[in-house]
Amino acid sequence: MSASPPVELPSKPRDTFKIVVSTVFVVLFGWSAISVDIKWSRLLEAPADMYRLFKAMYSDIPWDELSRLIGLMWDSIAMAWVGTLIAAVFAIPLSFLAAENLVGRPIAWVTRQVFNVLRAVPEVILALLFVPMFGLSPMAGVLAIGVGSIGSLGKLFYEIIENIERGPIEATDAVGASRLQRLRWGVVPQVAPELTSFLLYRFEINIRASSVLGVVGAGGIGGVLADTVRFKEYGVAGLALIVVIVGTIIVDTISGAIRRRIVAGRTIDIGEAQKYAVDTGGLS
Repeated sequence: MSASPPVELPSKPRDTFKIVVSTVFVVLFGWSAISVDIKWSRLLEAPADMYRLFKAMYSDIPWDELSRLIGLMWDSIAMAWVGTLIAAVFAIPLSFLAAENLVGRPIAWVTRQVFNVLRAVPEVILALLFVPMFGLSPMAGVLAIGVGSIGSLGKLFYEIIENIERGPIEATDAVGASRLQRLRWGVVPQVAPELTSFLLYRFEINIRASSVLGVVGAGGIGGVLADTVRFKEYGVAGLALIVVIVGTIIVDTISGAIRRRIVAGRTIDIGEAQKYAVDTGGLS
């Protein structure tokens, strides 16, 4: 019996795209590292420097400053909340104009460019523009957060709107609904939970942004952090950092629970629903 000839397996195809992308990534990383003049030797000294800074901050904590810092942290949270609501007032209606499935490509393209422009400007730059107009006050921070959040919220919102089901919209068109009724009954019920969820998520992000805006004089606890580090009052800076971390964690936990509840919806116990229906005469 003659032996069968060996089977030649096809050679593994070379993925040229992956090779090119990987090469470009490595080259860009090297070029960027050289451009920013990274001193790799400083990384070895960083742990010791961080330990000395940590020791200076928390060896003698001035607890008498706690109430003042909590009040400033509340100012930062309030700035974030008001700024987020201001952004929502503009981002929600504009997001409907940016959804191609509702208004068509030309109008959607123009509205999206507005979002792109607003999203390209950091909140810190906006705060620097508003501080000369409104002074060193939380109002400058509120407007910086509000204007800066319109672009981000608008992009998230119109992407949600473009992924809705066509069925409810076709149903409203079939009964002769107007454009406003079409939005009210065919679009809003589908997107409202996700819009609210992303709005709360943006609020969480804006709390961190409001802490940073204080550095440029836009109010909140960030100004205290910048001043205490600048004047080497490390004890107050360390306590302010604790207040920022704890306050952010508390707000994120509460906001996260609310977002999960909105997305998941309300859980209904079938037994209780049937009992309620019987008690109210809904079932015989």
